[in-house]
Amino acid sequence: MAKYLLLKHYRGAPAPANCDAPIDQWTPAEISAHIKYMEDFGAKLVATGEFVEHQALAPEGTFVRYDGEGRPPVTDGPFPETKDLIAGWTVIDVDSYERALELAAELSAAPGPNGEPIHEWLELRPFLTAPPTITE
Repeated sequence: MAKYLLLKHYRGAPAPANCDAPIDQWTPAEISAHIKYMEDFGAKLVATGEFVEHQALAPEGTFVRYDGEGRPPVTDGPFPETKDLIAGWTVIDVDSYERALELAAELSAAPGPNGEPIHEWLELRPFLTAPPTITE
């Protein structure tokens, strides 16, 4: 088994990839359908034993970096360096990279306006594993 992070990006925030309507313009029913899809996806992963965790993120964010003088510079974020909104994540534990790709593609089809798949961008990242140990 290998753990992967499915990081949800809404490109060109606040609207997802192939969606003309910003999320704040979706109807309550469209938002509910999107959330239901995410809940059902999580339940499916629980049933298959592939679920680790998932969490949505608020759109507000701040970048903080030590400046060498004891004052962390703070900038508005996450927008200065990217037009993507990182909306949340799901952590899965699967048998293969191919299975991780399959689940990422399924999650990318979450519904948006008019129930159409939004084809959202997902970043698929393996968890770093311990480096190999050399024994002599």
